[in-house]
Amino acid sequence: MKQVHSTPEEQFDAVVVGAGFAGLCMLHRLRALGLSTRVYEIGDGVGGTWYWNRYPGARCDIESMEYSYQFSDELQQEWEWTERFASQPEILRYANHVADRFDLRSDVRFETRVEAATFDEAAGRWSIRTDRGSANAAFLILATGCLSSRNTPDFEGLESFEGEAYHTGEWPHEGVDFGGKRVGIIGTGSSAIQATPLIAEEAEHLYVFQRTPNYSIPARNASMDPEYQASIKANYAAFREQNSQSAFGASFVANEVDALSVSAEEREREFDERWQTGGLGFITAYQDLLFSQEANDTAAAFVRARIREKVSDPAVADALSPDHVLGCKRPCLDTGYFETFNRPNVTLVDISDSPIETITPGGLRAKGRDFDLDCIVFATGFDAMTGAVLGIDIRGRAGQTLRDKWSAGPRTYLGLQTAGFPNLFTITGPGSPSVLSNMLPSIEQHANWIGDCIGWMREQGRTTIEATVEAEDAWVAHVNEVAGETLYPTCNSWYLGANVPGKPRVFMPYLGFPPYVEKCNEVSARGYEGFTTGGP
Repeated sequence: MKQVHSTPEEQFDAVVVGAGFAGLCMLHRLRALGLSTRVYEIGDGVGGTWYWNRYPGARCDIESMEYSYQFSDELQQEWEWTERFASQPEILRYANHVADRFDLRSDVRFETRVEAATFDEAAGRWSIRTDRGSANAAFLILATGCLSSRNTPDFEGLESFEGEAYHTGEWPHEGVDFGGKRVGIIGTGSSAIQATPLIAEEAEHLYVFQRTPNYSIPARNASMDPEYQASIKANYAAFREQNSQSAFGASFVANEVDALSVSAEEREREFDERWQTGGLGFITAYQDLLFSQEANDTAAAFVRARIREKVSDPAVADALSPDHVLGCKRPCLDTGYFETFNRPNVTLVDISDSPIETITPGGLRAKGRDFDLDCIVFATGFDAMTGAVLGIDIRGRAGQTLRDKWSAGPRTYLGLQTAGFPNLFTITGPGSPSVLSNMLPSIEQHANWIGDCIGWMREQGRTTIEATVEAEDAWVAHVNEVAGETLYPTCNSWYLGANVPGKPRVFMPYLGFPPYVEKCNEVSARGYEGFTTGGP
């Protein structure tokens, strides 16, 4: 049992919640400013999403050479990636290497949950309560992650299941042996698409319960080419700068022509070249794929045709073929996902028109049939972008709770602050590119901006900073306007919170990494325009 310490309230310049990539980066930046900082982490190790998501096949969908920190050239040069797309174990080793190399663990308190935070208006400081004690800080920075609050639907009979149940977002560290077992996996998002082929290799039989089919592009993963890695390291700064000018902050090659401006044969060649290359760059094959329904239809039809080539049973292939907009849900990368359904020990159960009825002691009931299962894997995703933040009882001015303020959907200025909550920052929060970008550069851009902001405040003798209501309103309207010009809001995705019952349907991320960074830089250059500051 975790020991509870009854210690006096500790005093810090800053408290950071979370020791994933955002928390580690923020800690390193705050140390450079000379700020006393405490990081609280609920797990017993660093790594965030890569600490928890240890399911079979867990792997990044951004290429290794760009899914890494930029703050230390020595770090960039010394770390050697072994695959094009790094696996979870390798990414976790990288996070641990960073924590050790920069001695970051000494300021982290592990196995500690932050339960509440209240802004003291008289003192201009945050009082933070954890399950191990309390702390007080001038700045509270939420590095809680965009995909860290697990979503398990409230299935009837869940508690009655007598077998083994797992969530992909909280996988046992010792792994799971599926040998000789009847397994059901619920969900067909990214986690399921990665896990399904490997579970199928072990299980006696695997049932895949699919509500919505998903598009997936081949990863074409391979061992890292030493010559390629060396060429990037020889000019890493230019590589990073080029990626920063991409809409997604990643090395996706953008084709700056419209899909329907070329012949059907030319489109087919372009799509096929990207399909053979693999990776999420497929979505940038034409500049209008996420803006024009007709253009998107051509890409979607191409992917559906490839699914039908891979899956032997035409009825199963049809069930696996999505009909929504390609890209309006997070595109997935796979290695042998669709081919897995050709295995005799794999059954697709289409529950699109009749949801799972109940979990039973021996399995589950769906489509009027009882499925006998030894294990159930919940690949049901996350309460994205807001779940982990709202899991803390945060109270700002006049005791207003953040949950009440965000009851109709999250409201932020730049995804960094929300009016009424001074000195509270969110890293890659709603209203920033976050999940529509390469997360590592987005994290580092936020950590640097927050660090620069705090440094500026100290130079100016300011003790509090807070987004204005006017700036927040204008930014929320702008985020919605940009999203409304695209096809993103056309389907029920976790970008909209549609996977969580009762969650407001609001498109949360901001589309466009370069214009976002430009806006952040403009705001700071103008003396933090849109923010109000207070003195001693």
